[in-house]
Amino acid sequence: MSDRIDQRNTILNLYNSGIDPEIIALELDVNQDIVMSVIRNESKTDQKKSTKNMSNVLLNKLYLDAVIDINAIIKDSQVKTWKALKSKPDFNTSFKDTQNILEQCGESKINLVILHIDLVGSTRMSLTLPIERLTTIIRTFAQQMSLMISMYGGFVLKYIGDAVLAFFVVEDIRDRNSQSPSEDGESKDDDNFYLLQFSNAISCAYAMIKVIQEGINPILSQYDYPELKVRAGIDFGEIAIVQYGWDIDEHKEIILKKPHLDLIGYTISLVVKMTSLVEPDHIIIGQKLFDKLDTKQKNTFMQLPANPDIWGYMHKTTGGIYNLYGNIK
Repeated sequence: MSDRIDQRNTILNLYNSGIDPEIIALELDVNQDIVMSVIRNESKTDQKKSTKNMSNVLLNKLYLDAVIDINAIIKDSQVKTWKALKSKPDFNTSFKDTQNILEQCGESKINLVILHIDLVGSTRMSLTLPIERLTTIIRTFAQQMSLMISMYGGFVLKYIGDAVLAFFVVEDIRDRNSQSPSEDGESKDDDNFYLLQFSNAISCAYAMIKVIQEGINPILSQYDYPELKVRAGIDFGEIAIVQYGWDIDEHKEIILKKPHLDLIGYTISLVVKMTSLVEPDHIIIGQKLFDKLDTKQKNTFMQLPANPDIWGYMHKTTGGIYNLYGNIK
């Protein structure tokens, strides 16, 4: 029975890595019909899970944690990490969605939740690891973090060395609907939606840490790679979208021009700086984001002691030190 389960798991791992069923049959020295049967049965199981998840979407359409299967993501990260260690990983990045969002709001100011996740100890790794091992670690980290950001409704803005900078758009539909009367139930849904836009970014950070601890690290350890640790910083604020110029892509006689857009704002500087102040595998958030959380979520964070020698950022409204909060593990 145990051998049959091991064989099934091996088949699925190889299939999820993009290996053709015929090749899997040859590698494992089994009949191809057995391989296809395992894959078909797993597909039926996935369809049942999908139907169940769709019901969750209808019941909890505002709360992404209710429909994201973190255990499935952990397993997927193990497969992708294993594949990356075995051969050069196929990591195709696309900033199309990011570009579309920025173009829609070009040269204006919008409310965003900024998330910055940083790989701890990468400088030391760069001095001690061969370049191919270092590259594998950075690429695997960036790939999995990008997938998590997308799953939780965020957008990757850029990769900064060993860090990923992302944003989550915040839409205050309460103001939009205040001009027209609404039922009490609709008003409550609007409030829930508004609050969940902030909590999704925090849920994303928790999921990132869990995937690294339980998904990526166990596979890395099997191949004598160092254990990965991260820090995540998150805050909310008004961000300016600026256009630096145009990106020009020439193809034969056709010239394509796209605006080169980026984000600038006090909040981004805050988030990048605050990330370095928290312990590894922890989350740090700023005062403005903390103030947007409900009581239950606020209780999962504690105010960090202010050291003016290290942290000199001021609150624009109060004029005092801008407070920071770390998650209670």
